[in-house]
Amino acid sequence: MANPKQEPTLDSADLLTEISVAYYQDGATQEEISKKFSISRAKVGRLLKQARDEGIVEITVKYHPVFSAKIEQRLIERFGVKRALVALDQPNEEAQRQQVAGLVSHYLAATIKSGDVVTVGQGRNVSAVAHHIGVITPRDCKFVCSIGGIHPRGGMFNADHICRQFAKNYGGTSETLYAPAYAENREQKLAFMQNTTIKQTLDSARKADVALVGIGDMSENSYMVDLGWFTADEVVQSRLQQGVVGDFAGYDFFDIHGNAANTVMSDRVIGLGIDEFKPISQVIAIAAENSKPLALLGALRTGAIDVIATSVSNALTVLNLDEQMK
Repeated sequence: MANPKQEPTLDSADLLTEISVAYYQDGATQEEISKKFSISRAKVGRLLKQARDEGIVEITVKYHPVFSAKIEQRLIERFGVKRALVALDQPNEEAQRQQVAGLVSHYLAATIKSGDVVTVGQGRNVSAVAHHIGVITPRDCKFVCSIGGIHPRGGMFNADHICRQFAKNYGGTSETLYAPAYAENREQKLAFMQNTTIKQTLDSARKADVALVGIGDMSENSYMVDLGWFTADEVVQSRLQQGVVGDFAGYDFFDIHGNAANTVMSDRVIGLGIDEFKPISQVIAIAAENSKPLALLGALRTGAIDVIATSVSNALTVLNLDEQMK
């Protein structure tokens, strides 16, 4: 006859699941579970750990907004930015982008005044802000492209489309930069930059009161490669040979220390560079995706950012990286 006090030797998935549900969902204590399954309390603890290790139980920490406020203050103190907008972590990339976009949209609506000029970049994150649904009091402000146009496949993420959407939201006006974002070579870029119409729009962008830009990371699977602006090899070589970790507003490429890197890609961009953003009184930079801590750290070190918008996990990683590199 089997000893009734003998503990089970087979920790099946069913047993692990039953114990996990009892503990995490039903609120049973380890002592209660011990009696119910006729196993020792120590065994219950080991099984609960095994359930976590095998992925049967996934624990997610839901940060309280007060926690975000503390992280925001740390970013302000560490990098000298005026504001930090830190969104709580979300289960997927799109949800995270929307969460960050909501914070930025609310911030813009609270700070932009009638008569202000806002220069706008390109990309998914900036587009998400323009398309965020919220209540905005109409005001007479102007939205100007800080970079040229992109391939039709990137329509919604085009600076011109984004400017028009912002103008619609605010009841203001928009100004297009009538040039491609990326020329085929340096000579073509210089020819475009000599055009009077293009010069006038870029001058307007340089004199803006507010700038809204995205921070890109350097990946062969990046948005820039996907649309054919640069080859995967150009991106990889810039990362490996010049230490490039990201791009600022789709234009200047920089390393982890925030230094601009002169790459073959930089010679082909038609728009404002990092140094041209610095005189703008309020530069808001967005990096929502969890693949961007290195790019975000490098961008913060450029000294061009006044307001940073990102997630809790990105912010904590950036703070830890900065501390480790000192």
